[in-house]
Amino acid sequence: MRLAGKSALVTGGASGFGAGIARLFAEQGAKVTIMDLNGPGAGEVAESIGPAVTAIQGDITSRAATDAAVQRAIAHGGRLDIVVNNAGWTHRNKPMLEVTEEEFDRVYAINVKSLFHMTNAVVPVMRGQGGGVIINIGSTAGIRPRPGLTWYNGTKGAVNLLSRSMAVELAPDRIRVNCVAPVMGATGLLESFMGLPDTPENRAKFLATIPLGRLSRAEDIAGACLYLASDEANFVTGVVLEVDGGRTI
Repeated sequence: MRLAGKSALVTGGASGFGAGIARLFAEQGAKVTIMDLNGPGAGEVAESIGPAVTAIQGDITSRAATDAAVQRAIAHGGRLDIVVNNAGWTHRNKPMLEVTEEEFDRVYAINVKSLFHMTNAVVPVMRGQGGGVIINIGSTAGIRPRPGLTWYNGTKGAVNLLSRSMAVELAPDRIRVNCVAPVMGATGLLESFMGLPDTPENRAKFLATIPLGRLSRAEDIAGACLYLASDEANFVTGVVLEVDGGRTI
């Protein structure tokens, strides 16, 4: 039990990577709170895992909703040791000049400003406890960007760099901050990332750019998060861990 006695908050946990992270954390002994805009979906995931997991409906672009999720996590777990900022969104793959201002604002609000809200909500709690762990889900898009996703790429570049800067600033508080940078996965955003229908032929074009020859899976990202959240990584901070099958080489 690598997370026995720990309490974790996972955003975007109603599906995809977030659901996988919540499941593995619970299996490893953590009390987990899922925050997701899709409240019923989050509730279904929590119920499928068991009583170690609870769910709260909330919009990560709202400070009030973020504060409520932090308080739910504390109530559920007795404290809050780990936060995984997993929730994210992308505009559809298309020429950069075709992305609307509304789409631009939304992708930055969900992928970047949400970190501002969560950091302000959770850092005082972790300072009061004597430390904690923050894991941000970045992307290989912020390291080796694909065309057609320029504004999304920018948000993930921000997440990757913010994680390193946060790590330096919060180290005196014994708050470790790391980032996991997945390659594209088979999630609900896959067609938006590709900008094409999800057909075997279209997938093959993208798989050809990944040396290990497959998309990322929820268990890949969950395993990386488990290591970074565990005491085994207690001297690891400021890392952008590429979980990408060799995509960024």
